[in-house]
Amino acid sequence: MRVILNVFISAVAVLVTGRLLSGVTIDGFGTAVAVAVVLGIANAALGPVLLVLTLPINVMTLGLFTFVVIAGLVMLTAAVVPGFKVASFWWALGFALVLAVVNSALHALTGA
Repeated sequence: MRVILNVFISAVAVLVTGRLLSGVTIDGFGTAVAVAVVLGIANAALGPVLLVLTLPINVMTLGLFTFVVIAGLVMLTAAVVPGFKVASFWWALGFALVLAVVNSALHALTGA
């Protein structure tokens, strides 16, 4: 049950972030759920590998390069999920930053 709640909260965060950024298009709530699931799987499967591969630059940037890695995963998600479009890498980077803030706020509000 907790996994479903986390997916729902993440989908709401994706939908809110998509509405805040004009360079990101999300067709509806179903697409937001698909984005939340695919982005979660990509972060779990590819994220650690990419972070290890980019460790030297991540150390030099004090961890800020992590957002670049996540932006790449957002671009990958946009290529996989129909109805989710990101205009450019910079919009994907902004999406990653805003999504992190919105997702944290929603999880803090719900206590999940």
